[in-house]
Amino acid sequence: MEQPAISDYGFLSDCRSGALVSRDGSIDWWCPNRFDSPSVFGRLLDPDGGHWRLAPVAVRRTGHRVQRSYQPDTLVLRTVHHTPEGSVAVTDALAAEPGARAHEFGLRSPAVLLRVVQGLSGRVQMAVDCRPRPEYGLLTPYLRERADGAVLAGAGPVELVLRCDGLRLRADHDRIRHTFEVEAGQVLGFDLAYAPAYGDPPAQLDPVRALDDTTRAWRAFRESHRYEGRYPEVVRHSGTVLTGLTYARSGAVAAALTTSLPERLGGDRNYDYRFAWLRDFAMTMRALWVAACPTEASRLFDWVARSVGRVGADPVPVLFGLEGERDVSEHACPHLSGYAGSRPVRIGNDAWRQRQLDVPGEIVSAVWRLRDYLGDEFTAELRDLVLGLTEQVAATWQLPDRGIWEPRDRERHYLSSKVLCWVAMDRAVRLAPHLGERADARRWAGVRDEIRATVLREGFDERRGVFTGAFGSSELDAAALYLPVVGFLPATDPRMRATITVVERELGGDSGLVRRWDDDPAGFVLCSFWLVECLVLAGEGDRAARLFERVTGHANDVGLFSEQIDLSSGAHRGNMPQALSHIGLVNAAWRLTDPTVG
Repeated sequence: MEQPAISDYGFLSDCRSGALVSRDGSIDWWCPNRFDSPSVFGRLLDPDGGHWRLAPVAVRRTGHRVQRSYQPDTLVLRTVHHTPEGSVAVTDALAAEPGARAHEFGLRSPAVLLRVVQGLSGRVQMAVDCRPRPEYGLLTPYLRERADGAVLAGAGPVELVLRCDGLRLRADHDRIRHTFEVEAGQVLGFDLAYAPAYGDPPAQLDPVRALDDTTRAWRAFRESHRYEGRYPEVVRHSGTVLTGLTYARSGAVAAALTTSLPERLGGDRNYDYRFAWLRDFAMTMRALWVAACPTEASRLFDWVARSVGRVGADPVPVLFGLEGERDVSEHACPHLSGYAGSRPVRIGNDAWRQRQLDVPGEIVSAVWRLRDYLGDEFTAELRDLVLGLTEQVAATWQLPDRGIWEPRDRERHYLSSKVLCWVAMDRAVRLAPHLGERADARRWAGVRDEIRATVLREGFDERRGVFTGAFGSSELDAAALYLPVVGFLPATDPRMRATITVVERELGGDSGLVRRWDDDPAGFVLCSFWLVECLVLAGEGDRAARLFERVTGHANDVGLFSEQIDLSSGAHRGNMPQALSHIGLVNAAWRLTDPTVG
């Protein structure tokens, strides 16, 4: 089987788990219990990892054409197959709980994949090929045909039931195969339901009715917030994607749906992104507030406060599990060949052990952004959180760390980390009236000013005339674009203006995409949107808008971004869909709408 491109996949979500479905109708990724649980379909990472294909029998022959789109304001995906014999639509979704509306969506997801086939013209022969492989492909389930025409698949901790109204499905060794014809006007609904092996049985839904209910649930959720800025269609869609990456039970936002999709084909920078990064926190808060819903932003804040807990001397972990787990230790899956042969496949992410000094700045910055919403009197827990983080920064900002790109070599004095330490102290000084008698605004201001002076002295390369990635280094790093975004320096400052110009010239290109550093083979979507924000802040709004439109043009046919875009081929690279890419889009669009936004 030829490996589909990363951009070939559409994203389904029930705010508990997510699935990826290819243009040719194959669901190649689904971790049904929650985003970071073991997969039951993992062909994304190995040909034998499991899948569920539902499509015309020959999808690659001459005369076959595919059109895809999401139903407006939903993650309900409609794929229309045009074949020489006729046309058929397959509409895919992960089911909402029956009757769920607005902020109830995802809290009690039934863990059911819905696939509804509708004949549009002619007569089209369709094929079902469902091959579950639980535990990242380690298990081959027993299949049992039931009297009602469904097939039960069971292995280890997993139980799955595949049903179709009007068809009796048959087990064929380790898979369920069936062919059938659909004619114009005919509708057939399939549902695949998951449940833990030793709990309640899998839910049973009417697929057509459940699909309609799920569509209404998504739209009700999106109607709870109106975006009135520039580029409303792409912003609202990115807001929907961010909602789809939100684990509803806790409010945490997963950095991506997948693990181990490579930054470079055949390389080993293949990491598990199915967790929630505190580094992304302030940007995520801002994007949710603008494009998704203020309630979701406040729920994310509650999750962070609970996950971090009481701050001590140890560094705050950069990432957590979706319910606040700290230990997400990493291991490899040697039995999986990896996407396009890119190994290792990793489960878990050892970056949680790294020292990354920017994390407190992200959290304190988010508290500052939410200050009016939080009220004049902070809770004791919130005061303790801000005070603890501020004192930790005051005590540790002079140490080296691993930086925001999380290299796995030695620690350095990264510019972006020091700037976020400045952010932590600056916002803490401003928050001091909310923090009670233990707030020490004068001392904090002194530390803030010392950090600023150190960054301006050590982080600026006088020879090149630019801010570089780390103290004492001459290497460019697109993270320097974050300085005006967080208010460390105005974009019109001559030093910052020179940095923006050099980054755009040496790390950018005609595509509008910006690489993180010189030997990075692909444009990093978030950095590209940082450049948009910098141009707005530098007074070049028209050029910023043109750049924004070029970057958004790299989304796939259903408006999704992975982490990076290959500069030579335009292929998507890295995990998919990537929250930071969509966060960058939302924040850049809002900056274009209101350049004064904080």
